[in-house]
Amino acid sequence: MLKKPVLAIVVPCLNEKEVLLEAAQRLFAELNSLKQQGQVCAQSFILFIDDGSNDNTWHLIQKIQHQYKHVLGIRLSRNFGHQNALLAGLMRVKDISDCVISIDGDLQQDERAIPAFLSKHQEGYDIVYGVRKSRKSDSLFKRLTAEFFYRLMHIMGVRMIKNHADYRLVTRRVLEALAEHKEYTLFLRGVFPLLGFKSTIIYHDVKPRYAGYSKYSTRKMISFALKGIVAFSFSPIRYVSLAGLFILITSMVGFICLLIKYFTGSFEWGLGAALLLVCFLSGVQLISLGVIGEYIGKTYVEVKQRPKYIIAEEI
Repeated sequence: MLKKPVLAIVVPCLNEKEVLLEAAQRLFAELNSLKQQGQVCAQSFILFIDDGSNDNTWHLIQKIQHQYKHVLGIRLSRNFGHQNALLAGLMRVKDISDCVISIDGDLQQDERAIPAFLSKHQEGYDIVYGVRKSRKSDSLFKRLTAEFFYRLMHIMGVRMIKNHADYRLVTRRVLEALAEHKEYTLFLRGVFPLLGFKSTIIYHDVKPRYAGYSKYSTRKMISFALKGIVAFSFSPIRYVSLAGLFILITSMVGFICLLIKYFTGSFEWGLGAALLLVCFLSGVQLISLGVIGEYIGKTYVEVKQRPKYIIAEEI
């Protein structure tokens, strides 16, 4: 008879006072159902991580901890970002669980898919990715930007699961491998496919938010995309080098054409053309410096070896 796994459900939260109690109720209903069906051990639990919320999210986590059995809570000292908050939770449960499911606390990811995750785990998969079935519920802007993001990541050579948003199951040995990644800029959606463990996909619906509002602004989405590109790919630097080579060759061809026109007597050179050329080259230089600076900045952050997160309180 196979041993029942100890399941940990890890839930990062940021200013989720409107939805947290409802999320806890739904997640515990799923967890209790799994326990009754014998799919997980009776000691399975839920961990809530407060990522520096400025509302009463932590107070609600404490309330949940008193109301339900098998609850852990972590409060980070400030807002370290979704990826680091999730990492804090994963590392906290690494040694006290057999498998972990991470899910956002906004109730948009369908918690009813959790039994399907466990079924795949029982088939021998170490990583099970939750992938949304469609983006019909998103705005046109969000659909276009998401499609552009995944295409760009593919071009840059970053291995990612399309339409996967940190709703996944991983086993303990996957987390042990993850713990070996010491970099500060840790892009989890790119790291897990890089680990190479046996994986599969579960498709699920994305529901409208139960309450509250999305904490992922356009600025955060752009920052998230840049983090993924810089953390996993040197392609931008290579593209800048290729662009520089192309401009150099084009300039040499243009210079030869100008010499031919000069010696044939048909040479005309306007101030506008000269200014256009200067502006074009200046733009290329600034873009190149920006890309190089981004990598230097990330190197600077990594060298300092600052902690990815700081736990202020734990229950």
